[in-house]
Amino acid sequence: MKRKKEFQLGLLFVVALALLGWGISYLKGSDVLFGGTRYYAVYNHIQGLLVANPVTINGYEVGQVTNIDFASRAKGNVVVELEVNEDVDIPENSKAKIYSSDLMGSKAVSIELGDAPRIATHGDTLSSTVEGSIKEAVNKQVQPIKQKAEDLLLSVDTVVKAVQTVFKPSSRQKINNSLSSIENTLQYLESTTYNLDTLMKSERNRLSMIVGNIENITRNLDSKEAEINNTLDNLSAISDTLAGANISKTLHKTNKSLKQLTSIISKVNEGEGTAGMLINNDTLYRNLQSATRELNMLVKDMKHNPHRYLHFSIFGGGQKPYVPPEEKEKEKE
Repeated sequence: MKRKKEFQLGLLFVVALALLGWGISYLKGSDVLFGGTRYYAVYNHIQGLLVANPVTINGYEVGQVTNIDFASRAKGNVVVELEVNEDVDIPENSKAKIYSSDLMGSKAVSIELGDAPRIATHGDTLSSTVEGSIKEAVNKQVQPIKQKAEDLLLSVDTVVKAVQTVFKPSSRQKINNSLSSIENTLQYLESTTYNLDTLMKSERNRLSMIVGNIENITRNLDSKEAEINNTLDNLSAISDTLAGANISKTLHKTNKSLKQLTSIISKVNEGEGTAGMLINNDTLYRNLQSATRELNMLVKDMKHNPHRYLHFSIFGGGQKPYVPPEEKEKEKE
């Protein structure tokens, strides 16, 4: 009887130790009684993932994280051991993604099934990815608002500085001076307006006469519209005539003639030709003048004494010698 109780106590102690070991291993993420298929995934950063965190597929928990360790101490990559207890076919191109399972930031691993025909087996390494945390998502949403708030603060700071600048004593004095200038300008405008109003009243009759004259001119222009149109038509006809008169050809001929005349005058000025010699050589002019004078004297003598030049002597009388008229007149005297 005593041995039976000792056996029972020993058996109970062994069972308790077994249950304690199983409980410790379960809490560590390892189910020694119901072992599942184990996979591995390598991460640069696990975002606070812990052993015993759940492993899910499409939101359904199929296992848990059983171990976390460094793959290489030098590089710092982390190897996560995943134990899947459910009988699920996981293609080899599936991804093990770390994500936040609740608002408190608790982590879990979601296996996103791929489409490869080959199924991953026990001990295979799956592709890994990490979902941004809620904090990162909130930061992404808050960052633009933060930037706008900073820009708004800068604008407010600029406005405050401008207001401070405006309310400085020197700035207030400038503003006062500007207001005084504006007031003076308004007074001047008021005075000018009054003067214009007075001028309009005093010169109302003259302005009426000017307006009336303008109306008369307009009326006259209206009555002479036919004549004005006729004049414009005549001008148009003259313009057409001039356009058809080939003025350019005429001007070209005139220009050519002027060039020739300029060449002739230039040659005359240079003494070329008879005209040039007559104009530029006074010796020839004197000789011509002397010859002309002697020719005139000869003609006069021929008129007064024709028998000297047309003498016929039947008896062979001699001819008297020629005596110039000047000497003959001296002999008469």
